[in-house]
This record gives sequence, C-alpha cells and structure tokens, in this order.
Amino acid sequence: MLEGVNVALGVTGSIAAVKTVELAHELRRRGATVRGVMSDSARGIIHPWALEFATDNEVVTEITGGVEHVNLCGNDGWADVFLIAPATANTVGKIAGAIDDTPVTTCATTALGAETPIVIAPAMHKPMYDHPGVLEATETVEDWGVEFVDPRIEEGKAKIATEEAIVCETARAAGDQPLADQHVVVTSGATTEAIDPVRVLTNRSSGKMGRAVAAACYVRGADVTLVHDGESVPYADVRSVESATEMLETARDVCAGGSGATADALVSAAAIGDYTVETSPEKIRSGQDLTLDLEPTPKLIDELREAFPDLPIVGFKTETSGDDAKMVDRAREMLARAELAFVVANDASVMGAEETRALLVHATDAAHFEGTKAALGREIADSIAAVLDS
Repeated sequence: MLEGVNVALGVTGSIAAVKTVELAHELRRRGATVRGVMSDSARGIIHPWALEFATDNEVVTEITGGVEHVNLCGNDGWADVFLIAPATANTVGKIAGAIDDTPVTTCATTALGAETPIVIAPAMHKPMYDHPGVLEATETVEDWGVEFVDPRIEEGKAKIATEEAIVCETARAAGDQPLADQHVVVTSGATTEAIDPVRVLTNRSSGKMGRAVAAACYVRGADVTLVHDGESVPYADVRSVESATEMLETARDVCAGGSGATADALVSAAAIGDYTVETSPEKIRSGQDLTLDLEPTPKLIDELREAFPDLPIVGFKTETSGDDAKMVDRAREMLARAELAFVVANDASVMGAEETRALLVHATDAAHFEGTKAALGREIADSIAAVLDS
C-alpha cells in the first residue's frame, strides 16, 4: 500500500505518542520509508531513540542550520507526505496560525507552502477536541487541503485513530488518485442462510479479498461502499447484510444511489451462497433424520446487470479444478453472459489465505497474478481505473 513512499512522521506531546513506535513499524511493514520529527513535548513521553529504532533513521528533534524542515517537506523535499500522529490541540491551533515554534509545526508550515500532502491524526481529551477554537482551527486547516483521520471517541477521550485508518489515509494522500470522484461498490465475504435460530448454511469465504479491493479503491481516491457481513472499516461506508437476498437488495439500493451517489463501478467479490432454505422458527431437534429442501438464490451479477445495463461490473469466479484453461473458459462464459468489465478467476484453495493466485480474464487475454490479496486488490483497482477512464 505504501511501497516506495517516503513518510515524514511528526510526533507531538499527546500520551498517544506511546503508540508511535508501533505505527512507524506498521508504515514500514506496508512498504514506506519513515523519518521521525519530534516536538520537545513528545520527547518527554517517548525517547527519540525509540523512534529512531522504529524508523531505522535519525530523528529530527530541532531545526538547525541544516534546514531539516526544508530538506524533509520543502519544494523537492524528501517526504512524499507529512503525517502528524498524534497531533495535540496545541499543534492543530499552531498550524492554523502559522506558528513555527517546534520542529513539527515548522515542518507543517513548510509542507503547506510547498504543497506537500499533510495528514493529521488528532489525539486529546474530548472537551479539548470540542473546543470552538480547535474546531475552527481544524476546519481552517482542512480548507487548505490537509486530511484529518478522525479520532475514536471513547471514555471521554478523542483517542488516536487505528493504525489501519492512519495508514489508509496516508497512502491516499501520498499517491495518485485515478478513482477520485468515483463511487465504487464492493460486495465481500460469505453470506449466511438461516436453517433455524441456531444453524446456518454458509461457506468458507473470509472476505479478505473484497476488503483488499475496497481498501485499494479508497487509496486511489474512490468513495467506497462495502456490502458485507462484517465490522466497520476505515476505508469504506459499510452496509451490513447476512443473507444472499439481503446482499442483492442492499447492493441494488446502493448502486441506485441509496447511499448518496449512484455507483460508477461494482466489484462482486462476495462468495454468495447458491442455495437458501425455508427457515424453521424453532430449533430443529437433533438426532433425527432430516432433509432440507434447498432453493437457488438469485444471481446478484445477473440481477444487477439487468437493473443497471451500463454499469461496469467486475466479477469473481472460483473453481476447484486447478486447471487454468478451464478457469479461463468458465470466466469467459461469465464475462459474456453478464457483459462484465473483467473477471477475476481463482481456485477455492486460496479461501481464507493471505496469499492468492488468480487470473484477470478479459475478452481477449488473461493476466496471471501471484502474491498477496492486498497486492491483487491494487491490481484490480488499477484495472477499474483504466476501465472508467476508457
């Protein structure tokens, strides 16, 4: 997600600075090169050596004749993005007032003047976050193009956002945004059909692939709606569903503009159950022979193709044969039937795994992919951008 990106990481005097070491590690795990910048207040909470260890680079703790702020965040500076995490109320107010009395605020002023992207992750007590001056300063800085990662409001505190949220916003700010102003709808994970109040029919899908696609589209500038049976994520508006029928109805509603904007593309990555069953209102007693009458569920892709004839749709096709030629043939059948933009074909053996092997199948060619699901998500997002740009 952050491969090849240089992140200048500003740390200020919030107690959340104790989380900065792990944040630096996570940025590097996602591919970034990181250099730290600390205010004096931050140095009272964590030692610069800890940040140096986490980034594997010397930490800027004062601005000297070496003009560290210009070298990092100025015109043609080292940083692709300046991330301030955590940012105190004091720091946000100083940035809004162009007050440069710490290495962090001096780098921020320099970055703003040089149009280096800035991402701010606030952390403070809730009353400070709600102070009219802090709200006004935040709005002012946002109007200048600075991106804020909203804190988690818990226990009377505006706690620093999750590492996942900060990483996604940093990657979005630092990279190109070929999907800017586009609304991408992604279905993901398994569906569940209730047999009785206790038992269900479902499948082995983990939803990792769909979430990877959603995150990659967000990083590339899209507004993303994720339709799945899962928790909230920082990179998408989540619409929670359980059954195949709920997923179809919700996806139809979202594509039609039920979340505020009609869809510009749909990625049908969910492993939607092929069968449903009439649900027993009471628990079925165990120990007896039982026959379930299964009924086929509607095909989401076919239903939405009929409802939205011009909508670019990306399909997924899972097979168990292990034969690439057969997977391509089945994918092309699906491609032609529903007039899809392209189809991602893979083997069922990758369900739940971090690594995957897939074929991106178009009408005239098929590209082979091997790697992580996160990397495949980026390939799919880039392909969607190419489709929408054509």
